Amino acid sequence: MTIARISEIERKTTQSGKANTGRWLLEFERQEPQRPDPLTGWNGSADTRPQVRLTFPTREAAIAYCDRHDLQCHVVPAPPVTMKIQAYADNFR
Repeated sequence: MTIARISEIERKTTQSGKANTGRWLLEFERQEPQRPDPLTGWNGSADTRPQVRLTFPTREAAIAYCDRHDLQCHVVPAPPVTMKIQAYADNFR
């Protein structure tokens, strides 16, 4: 059975606003381990599912997609965002 991981898309470090937040990402987990290529030495596998990334507007929509396609899934919540409020003068104390 194919396993999918659903996680909330995190805000980028340089992003100060809240636009495009609350979206969810579905990624497939590897079914076979990576192995080194004998010619180049790079790691790889024949499993192409980890290259597929689907986005959804809500967590429920992502779970419903997994239910429709008989995918086993687990949800990984995003860590809470904490704001550190400080004045410019605090940099010199």
